[in-house]
Amino acid sequence: MDNKKPLSLVIFGITSNLAQKYSLHALYDMQQKGILPENIQIIGNARRPLNKEEFADFVQDSLNSRNVHHPHSIDNQVLEQLINKIDYLQGNFDDPNFYLMLKQLIKNPNIIFYLATLPDLYRNIFENLKLTGLDSSLRGWVRIMVEKPFGIDLKSAKELNKLLLNYFKEEQIFRLDHYLGKETLQNILTFRFGNNIFEPLINHKYIDHIQITAAEDYGVGMRGSYYDQVGALKDVGQNHQLQMLAFATMEAPEQFTNEAITAQRLKILTALKPLKDKIVFGQYQGYQSEPNVNPNSQTETFYAYKTFIDNNKFKDIPIYVRAGKMLKQLATEVSIVFKNPVKNLFVSHNLGFEPNILIYRIKPNEGIVLKIVTKKPGHKVELEPEYMQFCYKLDHHSHYIPDPYEKLLIDTISGDQTFFNSAEEVEAQWAFIDSLISQKPQIELYEQGSWGPKAAIELIEADGRTWLEPSMDFCKV
Repeated sequence: MDNKKPLSLVIFGITSNLAQKYSLHALYDMQQKGILPENIQIIGNARRPLNKEEFADFVQDSLNSRNVHHPHSIDNQVLEQLINKIDYLQGNFDDPNFYLMLKQLIKNPNIIFYLATLPDLYRNIFENLKLTGLDSSLRGWVRIMVEKPFGIDLKSAKELNKLLLNYFKEEQIFRLDHYLGKETLQNILTFRFGNNIFEPLINHKYIDHIQITAAEDYGVGMRGSYYDQVGALKDVGQNHQLQMLAFATMEAPEQFTNEAITAQRLKILTALKPLKDKIVFGQYQGYQSEPNVNPNSQTETFYAYKTFIDNNKFKDIPIYVRAGKMLKQLATEVSIVFKNPVKNLFVSHNLGFEPNILIYRIKPNEGIVLKIVTKKPGHKVELEPEYMQFCYKLDHHSHYIPDPYEKLLIDTISGDQTFFNSAEEVEAQWAFIDSLISQKPQIELYEQGSWGPKAAIELIEADGRTWLEPSMDFCKV
């Protein structure tokens, strides 16, 4: 990234919950680390009328509020430096005069428009950017960052992609799924293709099955009005978990480029087999009493399903995917469970049939670990499970691991789309999800603090397997 190129970053919806939780914190981290471009101009806009002092208070309150995504403390000097870089422009996004004022305020040739708004507003924003000539720059470049959700189904995703491409070229569009910016997820590529040890084992000859879990030990909180319209599968299953699956199973790209890596992810997404009779939906008890939730809601807060990748490498390997809220513990991970050898020297010993498991832990206790069995010290041959592990050992309060939004903003400044979704990826993800839920089964209630409904346990046990309980015994901070 060229830190000296003049840049204008325009954040539509800077007072939104999204900006408060993520964007402002990423900008603060960049300011603190000294990697915010020297000649950056930040323009935040929203409909709320705020004077300079009120906006400064808003930024300060947003950064100082308790935030699980940014647990580190805020330095007042860094905060003041950041606030001094931000101009606030109040206005309605459907008002052409607002864009004329915005054009006068923008002073740099390179421009990023970051839309922290609902997709319903996109058409008005794009049309007015075009009418005022802000959709292009004669002396630099224009890029646009858009947040998920990219539609609510395949039809709406195609319409959204068509809308984007009516106003911008594909190389200008950065579709942001923050999971793609996570350090541990990106490190899967290095682990698999930068080393020669494990990749020869990632195929149907050695793998018994794969499990992907995204468990949360909390409920919907204040997101009830949004969540109740979307549900768990469209909130995290259509995007985050499918990308986790793609990273863990994709073929090695020929080179480390956006085009090569995206092409391999796309091959996996288009090869997934939707099994309509192998999906379970659940709702935690008490969900209907949450704020802004329909008291008769049938929205799922949990799902589990089985799928396969229709290619030779993963032939007949079942993949079990689950996610939910108010579960027993917080854990997001991919677990690759290996087959036991035909000839097992320790078959008569306790744990003799314990499988080796390769775990990509996304959160918490981020790391990559291999579960093995070892001999206990002593005179008898007794086995015990242990972990060979790579961990990010530094205290997470130091924000040593870059925030995903920080990484993806830097990539946008650099013009690198490697860890952003292409139009084809988004549509492939929706095509799979739409097929999976074309005949949505009845929702089953489950207790808070459990691992979901009984039907989810039966789903995997019908194949003679069990769900893994995520371990907290490795990568302890």
